[in-house]
Amino acid sequence: MDNIIKNRDFTEELDFQTARSGGAGGQHVNKTETKVELRFDIMKSALLTEEEKILFSQKASSYINTEGLLILSSQKTRSQHSNKEDVIKKFYQLLVKSLTPVKKRKPTRIPPQVKAERLKSKKVNAQKKANRKYSFDKDE
Repeated sequence: MDNIIKNRDFTEELDFQTARSGGAGGQHVNKTETKVELRFDIMKSALLTEEEKILFSQKASSYINTEGLLILSSQKTRSQHSNKEDVIKKFYQLLVKSLTPVKKRKPTRIPPQVKAERLKSKKVNAQKKANRKYSFDKDE
C-alpha cells in the first residue's frame, strides 16, 4: 500500500454484501452467492480527513450512488473469498489513486537539434512544392 493510506485499516468501515453471480456456471451458480459487493460511506469515515473525503468523493464520483455510498463489486471467480479479496484490492487501489496528488508539469525547452530538424523538413517540403510550380511553367 501507499504512504497515503499507511497505518489505516478500513476493514471496520467496509460493508460487504453477497449476491448470485451472473453468467455461465451450471447448477452451482444457481445456489451459491459468489458475487461480492463492497459498500463504503465516505462521509461517515473516521479514518479520512475532511479534505480527503471531498477529494475522494470527487475523483470516485462514478462509483458513488445517490445516498453517498461508494459501491464496488467483483464476480471474477467462482469463489466468494477470492472475490472479496479482489474487491478490497480494488477499493485500496481506487483510494490511493484518488488521494495521490497530481504532479505539476515542468515546462521544458525544445532542444536546438529538434528545431533544426523541423526547419530542415519544412525547407525540403517547400522545395518540393516549388519544383512542382516551375515544372508547369516550363510546359507552356
